[in-house]
Amino acid sequence: MSLDRLIDKIIATQNPTVVGLDPKLEYVPEFIKKKAFCEECENLKGAAKAILKFNKGIIDAICDIVPAIKPQAAYYEMYGHHGVKTLAKTIEYARQKGMYVITDGKRNDIGATMEAYATAHLSKVKVGEEILEPFGADALTVNGYLGTDGISPLLKVCKEEDKGIFVLVKTSNPSSGELQDKLIDGIPVYEVMGRMCEKWGEDLRGKYGYSAVGAVVGATYPEQLKELREKLPHTFFLVPGYGAQGGGAADVAKAFDKNGLGAIVNSSRAVMCAYQKEGCNEEEYAVAALREVIRMKNEICSHIGKIGV
Repeated sequence: MSLDRLIDKIIATQNPTVVGLDPKLEYVPEFIKKKAFCEECENLKGAAKAILKFNKGIIDAICDIVPAIKPQAAYYEMYGHHGVKTLAKTIEYARQKGMYVITDGKRNDIGATMEAYATAHLSKVKVGEEILEPFGADALTVNGYLGTDGISPLLKVCKEEDKGIFVLVKTSNPSSGELQDKLIDGIPVYEVMGRMCEKWGEDLRGKYGYSAVGAVVGATYPEQLKELREKLPHTFFLVPGYGAQGGGAADVAKAFDKNGLGAIVNSSRAVMCAYQKEGCNEEEYAVAALREVIRMKNEICSHIGKIGV
């Protein structure tokens, strides 16, 4: 199963973290932007070119240390078709470097439309006699609040293409409780959604006991994180909210099982902007990113111990 491949990489690197490549242009060092704008002018194509160069530098620095990246689609779409091309090239480059790729798209629809999303991000499309991969990610974040109609097309792709999904369960944003904490027959909505993830993944479990249907559970709600870890034994967690959003290592430690498995923790801005926080030479941005991912790894692992069965 797809998440087995991710877990294998986590065990091999002893690092349960994923770097969110969510680049705003202001995160990109001036020397990269200057060169890109010189070649393409200050336009959308130049911006997308600068972001791709920035992303490749970070991937080169961290690919032996970090098992996965998580590009957020919106940060690429904001630069139009040039940005979308950069998203595809970023995914391709990371996979060439042996990294697992989770596209953060939070897609949500039903029927043929959801099939199209699944095909675009996780599957293949036939063009004439050619079978082509549009984006080629290993996993996709999705919104399950349309119910099973919106998830079933993805389950088929997960099984056929060896892919994974991460369903929004308990998100890290401050207002998540407006809906997700409401009770249905005495059970919080987020737990109902978590139970659905367990059911959706019943036929997609891998060698570590976790299915291809993961859940997004935020670090900013550590008690719910602990509760869901206990109640969802076959559901692997993608944990946002660490670092800049306020979640700490002690909080995210609640997402892991007794073997240090069961979750991967995301950090985005803290890695991409590490050179700005350090105040180091901007040409050392990738080295600064590496220092930050090593710091993050060590901090989290100090709470969960050695990873592996």
